[in-house]
Amino acid sequence: MAQRSATLRPTDPVAGEVVDAAGLRPRFDAVRAELEVPVEFPAETLEEAQHVAAQPLSLPERDETALPFLTIDPPGSMDLDQAMHLSREGEGYRVRYAIAHLESFVEPGGAIDAEARRRGQTIYAPDERTPLHPPVLSEGAASLLPDEVRPAYVWDIRLDARGEHTAAEVYPAMVRSVDRLEYTAVQAAVDAGTDDERLVLLREIGEKRILLEQERGGASLPMPDQEVEQDDAGFRLSLRPLVPAEDWNAQISLLTGMAAAEIMLHAEIGILRTMPEPSDKTLGQLRRIARALGVDWPAEQTHGDFLRSLDGADPAHLALIHVSTVLFRGAGYTAFDGGVPELVEQAAIAAPYAHVTAPLRRLVDRFGLALCAALCAGDEVPTWVRQALPTLPELMEVSDRVAGGVERATMDAVEAATLADRVDETFAAVVVDVPEGGDGALEIQLVDPPVLARAKGSAELGDEVTVRLTGVDLTEGTVDFTVV
Repeated sequence: MAQRSATLRPTDPVAGEVVDAAGLRPRFDAVRAELEVPVEFPAETLEEAQHVAAQPLSLPERDETALPFLTIDPPGSMDLDQAMHLSREGEGYRVRYAIAHLESFVEPGGAIDAEARRRGQTIYAPDERTPLHPPVLSEGAASLLPDEVRPAYVWDIRLDARGEHTAAEVYPAMVRSVDRLEYTAVQAAVDAGTDDERLVLLREIGEKRILLEQERGGASLPMPDQEVEQDDAGFRLSLRPLVPAEDWNAQISLLTGMAAAEIMLHAEIGILRTMPEPSDKTLGQLRRIARALGVDWPAEQTHGDFLRSLDGADPAHLALIHVSTVLFRGAGYTAFDGGVPELVEQAAIAAPYAHVTAPLRRLVDRFGLALCAALCAGDEVPTWVRQALPTLPELMEVSDRVAGGVERATMDAVEAATLADRVDETFAAVVVDVPEGGDGALEIQLVDPPVLARAKGSAELGDEVTVRLTGVDLTEGTVDFTVV
């Protein structure tokens, strides 16, 4: 295997050159057209949204506006689904997590409901997002924006000293967010030793939840995040590691989804986000690849602990991170009404789990929230929820395919545009996949610019190689590399 390069640091932030937006937007439009992404909301949907934004269908009677909730989101976000309030309770903790209450605005069987079922989820592209709901709701009346009183489902979850949840309920209430924070600012404050109890608790609870996930056998990939950033000049590819604050924040959402799944399973009705355990054959293959790459994987170490130990700055580890995506296949939605399904766990979390924390951006969450709130109140599950359950897995599967297709195709287009004037140049790369069949189509990761592509040639998994860019097709968004 080639020697590790001192310049190969995929875990450090890397940004490519700015690409002119004018040449990319037609390609983005073509991708959306090819995948039949909705262009505009029907007039009746917009009319209904304007009406309910001004005059909600109903509002929760319970008032929790005295609780100072806060939101943590990426910069510029307007569709704020979640706000949290963390506190200490005895030797443990209390998590109150407010989630946007769409029942105040979406009439079952109405125009907004019908269009949301057609869309399934918000579709993200570098130049724009195609929202699940009209922006007057998702970025306005239903969004948990700071200093605004909003209807919400409030999850009230008690944790013991280890961070294990001991009780949970959810109910509708009016809430107010008093602060809007961003991940990088939260991380910077924590790193600087902040005494802000809200952030101290976020870290404390988040780290304890991560430890519990490890004990359960959960697994996550430390893969650098490839993104497209937009500014006035155009688009730029970037590659950056996630900051710990994002993981702490995600743990609050995961905690809530696990509590929801527990409520659903106890009542024998609901919809879970499921994923099967990787097979012994798949794990065996991954162990053999690790051995071939010279990466130590002790026999007694679980795959979750092994993945956490990988360092994306090491070429062999980076290759293993990419190959390990085979462990996370088969995710889907499992609806049930009467009895408990055979598969109830989401293997990466190592626990039953339900999507209930992003109703502004994902269709299924609205139904899970209404279902759990009814069960906690001792009420009958609403008929509109029960009737929709069998249809939701397919609706979400279709929208997942569209969202994934848009993300891949638009990323390819930005990569091609980034490299358009660099044909015949050579680049340092790591071989991150060698597909079976020996057709010479290696998958490679360039670090600067941060491009994931295919290359013709011969090399071993994990090798550092030099590749030459031999062609770029801006119309199709493709690039051609050859190992030299």
